[in-house]
Amino acid sequence: MVQSLTDALQQERLIVVAVDKNNGRVRVKSESDMCSDLFCHEQTLIVTDEGKGGDLDALNAGDIVKLRTVGDRALEIVVVRRVWDELSSPEF
Repeated sequence: MVQSLTDALQQERLIVVAVDKNNGRVRVKSESDMCSDLFCHEQTLIVTDEGKGGDLDALNAGDIVKLRTVGDRALEIVVVRRVWDELSSPEF
């Protein structure tokens, strides 16, 4: 079966479930409700509308993100949509 562009985009996106700043971990949930833990390090790049950086304070539970990883280590986390944007969406 051929996947539509919308389906492909939704499968690439994950929802942030929890951010553990002390241990450098981010738990994310896939569209199929499977959770995984990602380990972040000093070189992990967090990309938001506000800019780029390495601070996990830029992430919030409920944010929709895309990832670039190697194994269980996050190289880049891109915030696609903020949790507050999702809750204020007319789709909600």
